[in-house]
Amino acid sequence: MVRFGGAPFVPCVSRNESMRKQSSNQSGRLNRRRFLKATALTAVAASGPALLAAEDEAGLRRPILGKGDHTYECIHDWGKLPPSITYGNTHGVCQDSQGRVHIAHTVGAGSLKDDTIVVFDEDGRFVRSWGAEFKGGAHGLHINKEGREEFLYLCDYTRHLMVKTTLEGKDVFRLSVPMESGLYSSVEEYHPTNVATAPNGDFYVADGYGKSWIHQYSASAKYIRSFGGPGKERGQTLCSHGLMVDTRGPEPLLVVADRSNHRLQYFTFEGRPICFVTEGMRLPCHFHQHQGDLVVPDLMAEVTILDRTNKVIVHLGDGGTYKGLRDRPRTSFIPGKFIAPHSAYYDAEGNIFVVEWVEVGRVTKLRKIA
Repeated sequence: MVRFGGAPFVPCVSRNESMRKQSSNQSGRLNRRRFLKATALTAVAASGPALLAAEDEAGLRRPILGKGDHTYECIHDWGKLPPSITYGNTHGVCQDSQGRVHIAHTVGAGSLKDDTIVVFDEDGRFVRSWGAEFKGGAHGLHINKEGREEFLYLCDYTRHLMVKTTLEGKDVFRLSVPMESGLYSSVEEYHPTNVATAPNGDFYVADGYGKSWIHQYSASAKYIRSFGGPGKERGQTLCSHGLMVDTRGPEPLLVVADRSNHRLQYFTFEGRPICFVTEGMRLPCHFHQHQGDLVVPDLMAEVTILDRTNKVIVHLGDGGTYKGLRDRPRTSFIPGKFIAPHSAYYDAEGNIFVVEWVEVGRVTKLRKIA
């Protein structure tokens, strides 16, 4: 376990505030002009995001979310499932180098197949499915390229497992509770939620639904250390739900979705806490980065995009709350409004895939249009 020294703990901001405001004002004016020119839609107030309507080839009208250079067409229920599979809670999403989108879900009532991992091509056509054994517990889904091959890291919080597989679902290894940490008295205390991989091959497993510890392993799955643990102080977390290696700064750092503390928290790879991000955070679940931006799916009904200094650029699809909504039928969902975003992933073009913690499952593609 890691003990922390007395170094000052500061917000994760790398620029002077006055410079940020000046840059933001200039950028906002330019972005507004680009937005109006690119979409040929009516002007929107510069003080808030757009929620307009665009028409697709079939004549259906879809919401437009965002503003300026962060404007998206909202395509709900993206990807065509085969009749044999019914979504449960859609918990994880990632995309491989071939453009295939991988979705982890818990399996819905009435599904003829119990496969929890569903794979689509980049146009939303079904490719394959697997992972029936993870029904009910399929959670965080992380992809990592190692040499010439890509691997998936899947957490099953009900079976107390982290599993590394090939893209086709063949096991590489499995890890259960790290008893060598001295932090657990039984496997039932361990409920892993997400995984992140470091540049040197080490990987980190978050016990988000268990004791809120973060466990570090070598590339060969040898236990190294644990840090975090339950609490509100620096270096502690309450529901360490998501993990990612953030490479947007001068040095890579491990960022944790410290969900029940309503913040992101940054650590060194050795587990030393660096800083918090609290601006715009309700119940942050996870994240992904693209060209200096960080997308944060927030369980409290919105998707937030942060800039390189971790300042809010835009909130997308703010539905207010998931309470009383997440177990409703699909027909009650409001287009352009999120209910409980649980994971999100950028593709190479800057489009964003969002999956939600709703009983009937929902996959949304935010197609970048500006």
